[in-house]
Amino acid sequence: MGELWELTAEQMANGVAEAAFSARELLEAHLGRVQEVNGDLNAVVRLVAEAHEQADAADAAVRRGDQLGALHGVPFTVKENIDVEGYPTTLGVPVRLNVIATRDAPSVERLRRAGAIPFARTNLPDLGLRVHTRSTLYGLTRNPFSHDRTAGGSSGGEASAIASGMSPFGLGNDIGGSLRNPAYCCAIVSLKPTVHRIAVASTTAPAPPSLAGQMMSVTGPMARRVGDLRLLFDLLAGPDPRDPMVAPTPPTPRVVAPQRVALLAEPAGGTTAPSVAEGVRLAGRVLEGAGYDVVEVAPPRLEEAVSVWGRLLLADVVVELANYRHVMSDEAVSILTSAVDQLPTPTVESLYELHQRRHAIQRAWADFFQDYPLLVGPTWTQPPFVNDLDVRDEAGRAEVVELTRFVAPMNVLGLPAVCVPVGLHEGLPLGVQVIGNRFDEGRCLAAAADLETALGTFTPVSPWGQRVR
Repeated sequence: MGELWELTAEQMANGVAEAAFSARELLEAHLGRVQEVNGDLNAVVRLVAEAHEQADAADAAVRRGDQLGALHGVPFTVKENIDVEGYPTTLGVPVRLNVIATRDAPSVERLRRAGAIPFARTNLPDLGLRVHTRSTLYGLTRNPFSHDRTAGGSSGGEASAIASGMSPFGLGNDIGGSLRNPAYCCAIVSLKPTVHRIAVASTTAPAPPSLAGQMMSVTGPMARRVGDLRLLFDLLAGPDPRDPMVAPTPPTPRVVAPQRVALLAEPAGGTTAPSVAEGVRLAGRVLEGAGYDVVEVAPPRLEEAVSVWGRLLLADVVVELANYRHVMSDEAVSILTSAVDQLPTPTVESLYELHQRRHAIQRAWADFFQDYPLLVGPTWTQPPFVNDLDVRDEAGRAEVVELTRFVAPMNVLGLPAVCVPVGLHEGLPLGVQVIGNRFDEGRCLAAAADLETALGTFTPVSPWGQRVR
């Protein structure tokens, strides 16, 4: 056995339960890894003081022979816009340093109930409103594969921490790719669930969720292995009285037969790097070899879906922009003001029409999934960009908008998507999204697991891109 922090979450839980090692030893191994590599990466921004006490309590439960949860004694990390009781939910901005959560978010609560131990918080860009992780409060998080390439955002701290072995898994969220962007950049896996599948609530939010937030934002798991994603999703999904919109859907099936797959290597609306397109086609060949029926075909109204997503999100930004200016950095605000300047100002009439168009696109994609139960395509259409390209100038911003164009449809349509790596090109990660119809996470996870089985895994790594084993 290698270092404890190299194990999967399931292996960690089994090891604690079988007394092969203690929860305290497991926690200390991760804290040691944080001390070793976080100075280079700046992914972990705060430690949870009670973690040692909780690890000792977990070990005592093992000695007593108590019934143990599925993640008993396993440490994990939490993005700092998700509540952990007794700690600030900073959203990456100084003004929120003293905004203390009085209760765990539902996702944190559920993982604790399964025996997991939150031990650290991770970085995010200001208010989570950027696809690159640099916060006013904590600074730049680096990608463990390359010091000059983005770790993605907004859950970039989580992805960098997981990819480098500081954490086995963690929690992030996604309204415009924030679970999938960093998973792609750091060669880990993530699940963006169907909207309203995992409960979301906060004691630190200044107001109820915005309209776009209610329609599109989700919390989801990030890990190094698809099997851990499935375990986490099974624990996280389901209703909670604090979130009135969560659907009481049944558990995901454990075994799903191969299906027909729509393969989209080069989405409309911009260019796609040859290495990225080849990564998607490689995924198609792997799935074909596993018994899937793979057809290269595009889903309907793709570019329209991207446009509707942007304009619906813009409506919230227009309302909040004056408040954002008071708490976000000037460079972070510049991304939002650029979008406001380039898109039509929302009106009652335009929003009325946008919601009708969204529904029509949802129906068109639902029909598409009747013929092709799975859709596989790129996460980004270019390699991870250089740090801060999104604020360099208007050309840089436009480049980032173009390369992230296949992320937004899954938000505006409320669809599940598993991000899974398929290789490296010139030392940088390649990855795909496995997308399904609403509430069809099980099918997505099954196909992602087939890709992982054939292509292997690419983390944990040490900075900068040195594979641990």
